[in-house]
Amino acid sequence: MSNSQNFHTVGLLLLPHASLSHYGQIAELLLHTNQVLEHTKYKLQPMCVGGECVLGKVANYLDSGKVETLFIIGNLIAPYETDVVLERWLVQQSRMGVKILAIGTGIFPLANAGLLNNNRSCCHWSMIEKLRISHPQVLWTHQLFEQEEQLMTCAGGASTTDLLLAWLAQQQGLDVAVQLSEWFLVERMRPQDAQQRIPLKARIGSSQPKLIEAVTLMETNIEEPLSPDDLAYHVGLSRRHLERLFKKHLDSVPSRFYLQLRLDKARQMLRDTDRSIVEVGMACGFSSASHFSTTYRTHFNVTPRQERGRATYVESAPSWNHTVAIQRRLD
Repeated sequence: MSNSQNFHTVGLLLLPHASLSHYGQIAELLLHTNQVLEHTKYKLQPMCVGGECVLGKVANYLDSGKVETLFIIGNLIAPYETDVVLERWLVQQSRMGVKILAIGTGIFPLANAGLLNNNRSCCHWSMIEKLRISHPQVLWTHQLFEQEEQLMTCAGGASTTDLLLAWLAQQQGLDVAVQLSEWFLVERMRPQDAQQRIPLKARIGSSQPKLIEAVTLMETNIEEPLSPDDLAYHVGLSRRHLERLFKKHLDSVPSRFYLQLRLDKARQMLRDTDRSIVEVGMACGFSSASHFSTTYRTHFNVTPRQERGRATYVESAPSWNHTVAIQRRLD
């Protein structure tokens, strides 16, 4: 079969109020993939609900042809109204073996249809608590993207590119994904285990200014960590009172929370910079390389040296076409 015939049909289903930027990210990456491969591998098929969307008049999904992969493009914040016909259609697509990737609120029809039940799925941090209540059968996470046997979900925003690069690495190999990341000036391909950064105010509300002040002090004093007594002094509380606030609102103690911040910073530096392991340890408040290495391994089950190779780590779910388990730095 010739390359011109051996294409992969990708459906781009735009929900009402869908994000045009998400559509653009996906379409541009796939069209440029065709240029990298020097043939039309991916054939795009836009579709929408009701025949009209942010692109104007587009074919209704019920009138569209068969696709092999389906992107469901939602909006980060726009509410989704239940659509029983659409949800039944998605169940049919799943039964036909279509791979489904949901962006932003594109997860809602999948969750309503029961297709995410008992699967790890992610969404934007602003929606996760509501979804845990409305769809308790889904294993919601704070990761940038999740992948199961036939489904991939992502939080939207910049994580749309992360999900798409991971999918393309599975489809075409890591070299193609790296070329695409370089062309689109993506500094690194963030792995699936990367967590969303959730603003502290969103986690605990604005009713605890002293706690927010303490965490801000921690974040601005990574290289030379403050002692628990110094932290309490600077925020005007007793050490005991500060510990109670951390335990009640963050389920941690100040020292453990502070250590996690420093280790997260170290992991980001190991993945994103060329600074030596000793320099990273010092920049994150560790007095010796051995102490840094031991503490890092205890928390992440890998040494700092092993972490260096995880910058573009991509691993596919078992049933996807190609299993990619390669560790390679972009530089």
